[in-house]
Amino acid sequence: MLRRCIVVLVLGFLLIRWAVLAGAFAVTTWLLSGMEVSGGFWGYVWVSALFGIVNAIIGTILRIITLPLTLLTLGLFSILVNALLLQITDALSSHLTIDEFWWTAIWAAIILSIVAVILDMVVRTALASATAD
Repeated sequence: MLRRCIVVLVLGFLLIRWAVLAGAFAVTTWLLSGMEVSGGFWGYVWVSALFGIVNAIIGTILRIITLPLTLLTLGLFSILVNALLLQITDALSSHLTIDEFWWTAIWAAIILSIVAVILDMVVRTALASATAD
């Protein structure tokens, strides 16, 4: 019984993170003219799921390989890694379109990170106040 509750909590947490990332993609495409997600709601869901998988697999390897550069640049190189992961997601999906790597993907990585952190904080605050009641 306890194991089942843990599984439900973990899956619920993953679904919430997935929704936050989809919302972050929606806000980023709204703010940035060179990035577009087609397919409506399900397009955002698909792109956020694919980006999550790319980030978990390829992103982990890239972050380990580029750790010295990231430390040397005080974390700024991670923006390039995230931009590259967005480009990989663009190449794998027909729903995501990024005009050019250098400016659009880099700005998309910055905006996506900021919006995802803000949305995550909002969701955590809402969940904390809901469980406190």
